[in-house]
Amino acid sequence: MTIGTANSAKRPSGWTNKTGEAAFAAGSATRIVAVADLGSAYAPCSPSNFGELGRIRGNFGPSAALEASRSMAAMLQIDDHPLLAASVFRTTFASPLGEVQAPADWPARMGLAAEAPVARSEELRKAVRDLLRHGGYKPTGRGKPACEYLLRAAGEELLGSINPAVDACNIASLHSGLPISVVDLACATEPLRIGIADTDATYVFNASGQEIRIGGLLCLFDADGPCANAVKDAQRTKTSDETTSTLSVVWGVRGFESQVERTATWYRELLAACGASTAEALTK
Repeated sequence: MTIGTANSAKRPSGWTNKTGEAAFAAGSATRIVAVADLGSAYAPCSPSNFGELGRIRGNFGPSAALEASRSMAAMLQIDDHPLLAASVFRTTFASPLGEVQAPADWPARMGLAAEAPVARSEELRKAVRDLLRHGGYKPTGRGKPACEYLLRAAGEELLGSINPAVDACNIASLHSGLPISVVDLACATEPLRIGIADTDATYVFNASGQEIRIGGLLCLFDADGPCANAVKDAQRTKTSDETTSTLSVVWGVRGFESQVERTATWYRELLAACGASTAEALTK
């Protein structure tokens, strides 16, 4: 699914083939993110064209680079935020999620004792809550960050499999201590934006019709309103057995950029292990 237009973006003039590292949208000013549907390789534009970029893996020559630039038709606006350091990427699955097989070791990875390349910390837990609190939201009780719910569920051995897209998200979030959203792009309506929800904003977050009050909370928006955040994602854009393309947001915090980068890289490796390809978000 196309989630915006990038017709005004300049054509890329510089390319690398270095091993990928996550690109960030850190909120010192409103930024535009181009989500490139490039399959399993990543083709970055030069800093003079698109601004702040992570190193992105790929193996492109000039002609492939030109073709890649033409495929960048997705734009995601990220509003100014002094604490946000989000990593955003698109995932494309070779088959609908109901037909995708996750690696056999994933259930074990959902346990607290599982080895992981990232680790939670009390300092990060506090920083994530500060991120959510910045706009006036209270991240406590039932409104606490999703990664804290995962930690409790894993501690009680209640964290189970949903589908490969959600399972990869939950594994990365559990062990990193960073909340992560994943939405079905076929269920979202362009344009997309990350910003703070209005004071009276709410949405349904489960199949039973329960609502969450999200006033003041940093959210992912589509044309119909907020659809995901670091606490609970909206029911209307959740994945299903028919999902083939998703957008993931790692809700990172400034001052913890290295943790965000490692988490996003591992998360994408988990998705690759079940045959999915991911496309880095490019920030303008």
